Amino acid sequence: MTSVRKRKFEAKYIYRAVCGILQTVLNTAAFFLVWWNFVKVHNQTGHLLGKGNLGMATLIYAAGFILFFHWLGGYKVGVNRKMNLIASQVVALFLLNFFELFISLAITGEFRFFSDFLPRYLLLFLAQAVVNAFLAGFMTDLYRKLFPPLKVVEIYGEHHNRLYAKVNLRGDKYNVCGFLSCDEDEEVIRREIGAYDAVLINDMPSEIKNRILKICFDQDERVYFIPKISDIIVKSSEEINLFDTPLYLCRNMGMSGLEAGIKRFFDILLSAVALVILSPVLLITAIAIKANDGGPVFFRQMRCTLGGKEFSILKFRSMIVDAEKDGKSHPAGEADDRITKVGRVIRATRIDELPQLINILKGDMSIVGPRPERIEHVRQYTAEIPEFTFRQKVKGGLTGYAQVYGKYNTTALDKLKLDLTYIMNYSIVLDVQIIFETLKIIFQKESTEGFSEEQAAEIQKFEEEHGLVGEQERKR
Repeated sequence: MTSVRKRKFEAKYIYRAVCGILQTVLNTAAFFLVWWNFVKVHNQTGHLLGKGNLGMATLIYAAGFILFFHWLGGYKVGVNRKMNLIASQVVALFLLNFFELFISLAITGEFRFFSDFLPRYLLLFLAQAVVNAFLAGFMTDLYRKLFPPLKVVEIYGEHHNRLYAKVNLRGDKYNVCGFLSCDEDEEVIRREIGAYDAVLINDMPSEIKNRILKICFDQDERVYFIPKISDIIVKSSEEINLFDTPLYLCRNMGMSGLEAGIKRFFDILLSAVALVILSPVLLITAIAIKANDGGPVFFRQMRCTLGGKEFSILKFRSMIVDAEKDGKSHPAGEADDRITKVGRVIRATRIDELPQLINILKGDMSIVGPRPERIEHVRQYTAEIPEFTFRQKVKGGLTGYAQVYGKYNTTALDKLKLDLTYIMNYSIVLDVQIIFETLKIIFQKESTEGFSEEQAAEIQKFEEEHGLVGEQERKR
């Protein structure tokens, strides 16, 4: 990597750090003003106005801010999409101020101040949400002006999957504008990749991928690559330092009994609480569905969960009765005339998924886990990808890693890789993170996840300009 290119990457990290420091200082200062105004009025003994107490309260808030922003991706200026970044920051601020409410009660030792703290922190959150949304938008726009997208060369194998088109959807970050076959001579690869900022290694045999990775490492080239299933398993391995040679341990035992017990406890607790809180929504939805066409309120379908066990998943009916009367799967499109008027609303807001809380309470599902697939889909995918059954090492979930980080039209293989990442790295903290990530994406439209007709036309034009059409047809 040239010194100029290295300095450019370092400048990005410095810019992101400055943005993070600025937001941390501004938000902590806003809290300090709220806390100062409170203690001036309610501090009868005067001890809360001491420098030690003021400093400690401020440091606790700053630490909480850093923790939640780092955890939920609020500092990722220029990395995440603008709206995703704003959503991350708003969720982080809400959680921070929620916990700060109880921390403040603990500091004062007076629960009677709850009614005083609540409106203060609510107004603080609303003000912070507006200011940080503006700052995040401004910082992201400035980042894109200062740092143009990386010029990327894709090294492809026999499997043509239009990976470059997916990557180029983030045109603010990447511009895949060069292509090389993995069969090219090593000297050609070494010479060509030097003209780009990064290398994208597409799906290819592991032996060839490893050779190219070593070439890129030797030349200090930044590399993005598609992991094999074995790569994901190895990534979660434990380093063993007992001998004079590197050794890694893959336990491959899945979730421990203690983890499973804790997970089940929270599944019961959260699903029961959610059913109580959301009962008015459930009742209104049921009445609306019944009044719309007189058909059944619920829709049942057989799905697979832990160990391949089959169960009947419960959803609010969003389509006409007998929408799949031929017994075959017919995925619904955005303008599908089988979707009812009520169905369009409850699908857009994900309300149709809420009855699955009953499945969770019964133990068929978990709050977080791989999305339980239809029986026929599991058979089809397993015939094509035998490792697809790896997803069944844990219970299916209402939300999950693939739902949060994948898309509506994500391929079966990519779903497997995403869900396997969750299974191999499972922790209660990861479950909590996925739940909050779900809150950020819950109102995103599924139809925006695939290629639009305009994007498909642009892809075709791009392939023609770069001589990829013939290559694509040859590989089919």
